[in-house]
Formats: sequence, structure tokens, C-alpha cells
Amino acid sequence: MFAAERRNVILEILKDKKRITVKELSQMLNVSEATLRSDLSQMEKKGLLTRTHGGAVLDSPIKAENTFSAREKKNKESKIAIAKKAMSLIHDKNCIFLDASTTALEIARLLKEENIRLTVLTNGISTAIELRDNPPAITVILLGGGMLRNGSMALEGPFGTSILNQIHVDILFTSARGFTVEEGLTDFSVYEVELKKVIVNKVEKVVAIVDHTKIGDNSIASFASVEDIDLFISDEDINQDLKEVFEKNHVQFMKS
Repeated sequence: MFAAERRNVILEILKDKKRITVKELSQMLNVSEATLRSDLSQMEKKGLLTRTHGGAVLDSPIKAENTFSAREKKNKESKIAIAKKAMSLIHDKNCIFLDASTTALEIARLLKEENIRLTVLTNGISTAIELRDNPPAITVILLGGGMLRNGSMALEGPFGTSILNQIHVDILFTSARGFTVEEGLTDFSVYEVELKKVIVNKVEKVVAIVDHTKIGDNSIASFASVEDIDLFISDEDINQDLKEVFEKNHVQFMKS
């Protein structure tokens, strides 16, 4: 089991039990206590849980800085620049998917000003609301459903993904909580990750819209490997090592 998958399982166990000891986790997962202590420390740094003597507890209230409204204000100029670059990929009669990220929301705000025929699928409530008053040339389909997390504006879970079998989606524009070469694109919510995995496998092109602060960081679970990404847009240039990885995996890079 990879580290991201193991931490995903730990988070699920904590959601059920609220409190767990390292010894219990070791017996349940058949993993050494030293490895699990390292996992819990990393998860605590990301604000996913709180370490206790011998174990961990789940943080119930979502931290204010992790709410959608707080994230929307963070690095806003970078997100707008990325959104403008992403707009160059969208053409008349396209069908696109915008995830529930604050960067995708900036794309929706730009689309409002365009005279373009488009179908937009999204699991982002804010994105759908942003586009609702657009001229009728843009058709908006809100995908997902069944779960709305505290502090989130995303409909999560695989409910409603059957529509993807009926519609050809040209481009997925997706951000992430983090990106590393090893883990690819990662996110905090295991439910949104499951939805994104389905979408990544269905669309024609996967475009990562990730600002520079998230490169080199990762979150609880991966939804797309480097090999899954077709184009990567960021607001700052990347180092030579990452450029070589992208070239090796046929990932196009665009700086906003």
C-alpha cells in the first residue's frame, strides 16, 4: 500500500471512530508503528488530524483557512492568470469539465464574458452559480451529489457520474491541493478524489491548473498520475528536473 493510500485509509478509520491509537492502526493495517507515527505527523501538518499521546483524533471543525471562501482569496492574481491562459484552450462547441476548485471558478468568471457555445459540466456549486445567468449559449450541468462537506462548495462522490457515459467531454480543467512527481495530483477529500478519478478516465484531455505554491506538496489521496496529465498550467516556471519529467511523460507545460 502506497503512503497516500494508507493515509487515505487512516482518515476513513478516523472518520468512523473519531479517535485511534497507533497500536490499533498497526494491527488493522499490518504496518509498523514507526511508519504510522510518521503518517500521523505528516497528516497533522496538513491539518487533517490532531496527534495525541499514542494516537490521533479527527479534527471536527474545519479550519477557517481551509474553507472555500478563504481559499478563494489566496493567490487570487495567480489563479486569474492561470484561468486566462486556460481560456486559450476552450473553443466554440466544446464540452468541458470544471472541477470545484477556486481556480476553475476564475475560468467560469471569464467564460461569462465570452460569446461562445459551450457545455460545462462541474461539481462546483459556486462555478454552476457563476454561470447560471450566462447567455443560453452555455449549457451548465451540475454533476455529483449526495455529499456536501463543511467548508466546501463541491458536490462529492460518484453519484451522477453515469452521465459521463452519455457525454463526450473534451477537456477536464482540474486543480489540486498538491502536486508531486511521485503522487501526481492529490486532494484532501477522499470523496472528491473518487469523483475526479472517474472523470480523468473519461475525458479526452486532462489540464492541470495548479499555482506554484502547490508544486512539491501533496495531500491525502492521488487522483491523477503524471502520465494522466496532458497539459500543466502554472503561474511560475518550473525547475529543469520537472521539465524533464514532463517531457518524458509527454506533458505540455504552459506558464501563465
